[in-house]
Amino acid sequence: MYETCIFDLYGTLVDIRTDEEKSGLWEKLALFYAYYGAQYTPDELRNSYRRLTGEMTAGQEALRRDTHEAFPEIRIEDVFRALFQEKGVSADEALVRHAGQFFRILSTDFVRLYDGTKEMLSAVKKSGRNIYLLSNAQRIFTEYEMRALGITEYFDGIFISSDEGCKKPDLTFFKRLIDTCGIDPAKAVMVGNDGICDIEGAKNAGLSTLYVHSDISPAEDKPDADHILDHMDMELITEILLS
Repeated sequence: MYETCIFDLYGTLVDIRTDEEKSGLWEKLALFYAYYGAQYTPDELRNSYRRLTGEMTAGQEALRRDTHEAFPEIRIEDVFRALFQEKGVSADEALVRHAGQFFRILSTDFVRLYDGTKEMLSAVKKSGRNIYLLSNAQRIFTEYEMRALGITEYFDGIFISSDEGCKKPDLTFFKRLIDTCGIDPAKAVMVGNDGICDIEGAKNAGLSTLYVHSDISPAEDKPDADHILDHMDMELITEILLS
């Protein structure tokens, strides 16, 4: 029996679509920056954003760089702060966070729970098992999206890669969760939709694994997981975790 259940977020519990090239995004973000004295043309802002993220991630291997991850090796706040600084504007933490979140809202087509997610988490919680999140993501996006979706309360601990400076499948990220929370890997399972980041990473950390293929899973062969679902099915996930 699993005593601890560790979940990925995007593509496992939450369905999301983002597009940084959406019509009007850079025009609206440039206007936001202009409100605070940082004057950019839309093209200049987009090019500066790309340059800064490139510089900050230089030399870092990116096994998975989907748009919803938004460069999890770094703190994305540093990019939005630098965009102010390059125009001679000193931005406080609140303004930097708001700039990043405005960008996230502009680039998001939708963010929603998969059907049955809350029911699954509630059943696992009521069973007495510990529930943790291990996500390649940005705190200023993920914390607020989880709150808006009403799932924060189900987790005993939330570990986000932008806080830790590393991401799945790095063993360091898994070990930080395991060591901090006193988890016995032999009695824990990782649930995720990515064969490399979630499944291979978890296996290297000594965890059992449950792979679910969702609509935003990477195009890859099915991983060598303990349990494999070829489509999203929260009832079956619940059954496996509680068996």
